[in-house]
Amino acid sequence: MTAADPTTRDARRRPGISVRVRITATVAVLVALALAGAGAIIYALESARLENAASAQADQEIAEFRQLQEKGKDPNTARPFASVEDLLVVFLQRNVPSDNELFSAWIDDESKFESTSEHSGFSRSPEFESVVRQHLRKGGEELFDSEVGEVLVTVQPVQGTRTGGALVVVTFLDDSRGELKELIETYTIVSLLSLGLITALAAWQAGRLLSPLREMSETAREISETDLSLRLTETGNDDITSLTRTVNDMLARLEASFTNQREFLDAAGHELRTPLTVLRGHLELLDAHNPEEVGETRALLLDEIDRMSRLVNDLILLTKSARPDFVTTGPVDLGALTDLVLTKARALGDRAWVDDGTATRTVHLDEQRITQVLLQLADNAVKHTVPGDTIAIGSSDEGERVLLWVRDTGHGVRPEDRERIFERFTRSTVLRGDDGFGLGLSIVRALVEAHGGTVHVEDADPPGARFVVALPAATTGSASGSSSSTDLPPDTGHADTIRFEAVRPDVEERPWPAS
Repeated sequence: MTAADPTTRDARRRPGISVRVRITATVAVLVALALAGAGAIIYALESARLENAASAQADQEIAEFRQLQEKGKDPNTARPFASVEDLLVVFLQRNVPSDNELFSAWIDDESKFESTSEHSGFSRSPEFESVVRQHLRKGGEELFDSEVGEVLVTVQPVQGTRTGGALVVVTFLDDSRGELKELIETYTIVSLLSLGLITALAAWQAGRLLSPLREMSETAREISETDLSLRLTETGNDDITSLTRTVNDMLARLEASFTNQREFLDAAGHELRTPLTVLRGHLELLDAHNPEEVGETRALLLDEIDRMSRLVNDLILLTKSARPDFVTTGPVDLGALTDLVLTKARALGDRAWVDDGTATRTVHLDEQRITQVLLQLADNAVKHTVPGDTIAIGSSDEGERVLLWVRDTGHGVRPEDRERIFERFTRSTVLRGDDGFGLGLSIVRALVEAHGGTVHVEDADPPGARFVVALPAATTGSASGSSSSTDLPPDTGHADTIRFEAVRPDVEERPWPAS
């Protein structure tokens, strides 16, 4: 395998477009599209309204022309109009077109008169004449584009006795849209200013919201294996704050894990150092030519090796307790389990063994592991009692959980030690002849927590100690695989920890990922 190209690594480390820029650009594009869409909709709606208004205005002019035709009289003769030309001339004289209108009077097939307007002369344009001639007989209206913009032409034909003609109302829509165009121009300027302001605010807000992420990145770069105490600042109450809190919790767990690991390794090294020193000292002083001394030294060294084996096996068990396949659950009769443990525990010592009550219920748990827990607690009770003292084992059903306990009439546990005794390599009262390592109760806690339960110690009645194991009634365990073949039933002959046989050298143990 060749080393990675430094330029490739640098390229991977170089950031692309930042999230802040992406957010700002996205907001800017969306706002621009929204403003442009709103402007287009406003223009379309207003333009349609103006066209409808122009058509209604032309219809009104045509209606007035019809009324003049039907009921009006020639002002010169005070009689009905004698000709189409007279009718059209009088209408043009009496009606003043709007600023965006032009009236044109047609006699037969050509334009004769038109009203005064800024667009005067338009009625003589070829395109206009072509459109009007198409509607001279039947009338109607038509919208078309001309050199002066969009034009609406409305034709109202009139027929006299000798000649025919038509009134043409021309509406210049671009003139009507003048104010609309000014409005759109103003809207465009305001929209651009608003877009710039919104973009600036989006950039500022994105930077403020993403600042915890930048702090998170900087903190992550500053964290090292020797210092996991750094934490992120938690401010606000939003999703970023929730993420910050989650990362802080993760850092706390990592720090606790590394701290426990260091303490565990320090304590394990301390406990192993003593038997190794004993082995080395006796081997250095051993007289190989003295058979009696060789025999005595051999027995002593084997005893020390047994102690080291117990310690190593206990440490292996504690390490395995975090594996998902450590617990194999199945249906277990709680009452039968309690009775079986009590029967096995009678061999631990000359004590008054008592059935403290049993629950009749089937629960899902690892029978071997819970048996191991109760026998360890019973063995611990034997250590802290004397012949004739009472040791009781019982169980009860509390609905959502079940309780199992070991009660004794010994000297009890001091209140300040009740939590500490479950830690590794920690003991409360050390009795004479106790050669344990302080791992027994920590193994108990690991086995119980692997079932999702808890263990604690409390005062007993009559006076003594009562170790209580609380397990969920529907414990399913961490996995359904079979337990390791190296985890054998406890050796009840030892008074401190549960002893396991060493792993056979011809059996290959499968490593658990990331263990």
